[in-house]
Amino acid sequence: MIRVVLPAHLRLLAHVDGEVRIEVAGAATQRSVLDALEARFPMLLGTVRDQVTGKRRPFVRFFACERDLSHESPDAPLPEAVATEAEPFLVVGAVAGG
Repeated sequence: MIRVVLPAHLRLLAHVDGEVRIEVAGAATQRSVLDALEARFPMLLGTVRDQVTGKRRPFVRFFACERDLSHESPDAPLPEAVATEAEPFLVVGAVAGG
């Protein structure tokens, strides 16, 4: 199981409160976590990743263990603390402006 924390607007869309727990088949990677998240909450399809390219949407960031994982390969293993449920995988809505 992987603990996932979503931003407020996606929690509202998915009808969940707080963090969600996702069962991931195989290794815990960004891709496997997001695949499992979208399978469990189909209303999130296209909100975190582009449905055609699978790339992270602009202004969406991924964090775990106080590290920004947004620019890492989607198939890179997540930190061990995330895979063991000690730490959550965070999906964060970024803010732009000056």
